[in-house]
Amino acid sequence: MKFSLKGIIAISGKPGLYKVIAQGNQNVIVESLIDKKRSPAYSSSKISSLDEITMYTTDEEDMPLPEIIQKIYEKENGGKCVDAKDEANHRSYFKEIVPTYDEEKVYGSDIKKLFGWYTLLLNSGELKKIAEEAAKAVAETETAPEKEAKPEKKAKTAAKTEEPVAEKKEKTTKAKAPAKAKAPKAEAKPKVKADSKAKAPSVRKTGGQRGA
Repeated sequence: MKFSLKGIIAISGKPGLYKVIAQGNQNVIVESLIDKKRSPAYSSSKISSLDEITMYTTDEEDMPLPEIIQKIYEKENGGKCVDAKDEANHRSYFKEIVPTYDEEKVYGSDIKKLFGWYTLLLNSGELKKIAEEAAKAVAETETAPEKEAKPEKKAKTAAKTEEPVAEKKEKTTKAKAPAKAKAPKAEAKPKVKADSKAKAPSVRKTGGQRGA
């Protein structure tokens, strides 16, 4: 389950976070997560997409901000994180979330901003929506293989229906075979001709008696 912060932006010089509602040629219409008011944001403004922000670590790759937000959300079971104003505990708390964060490159102001963003996302209800969408995506992925397995069942059924058809064809062929046995009836005709030739001597004997 991975969180996605796509469409959530920060605008330099403006407080809070914004959700992109529509996009034009030279500006975008955004909605403030603080007061829900909508306004245009122009291309000349410095806009940062939260989905593309990363934080320095001592690992080979930096950690994406959505992953950090997710770790805090899971740690707090969907509740509040450390207060953004409690700067004394920021680094110790953040180290629990990202043990390998680079302490030299990640400034205290960066951590404070992160906790402020998390609190704003949570209070606006956006974070709950993001978590629900991530859980839904996982559920759809798990059920997808079951739908793909259905064609295999149809193939097995088709294979079973083909076997009886072949048996019927064989039975039909065997049933027609006895029809050829009627051919010997034609051999009875020569017997009739043989009987007519056998009567010829009696006719000749009669003719011989008249001549005498």
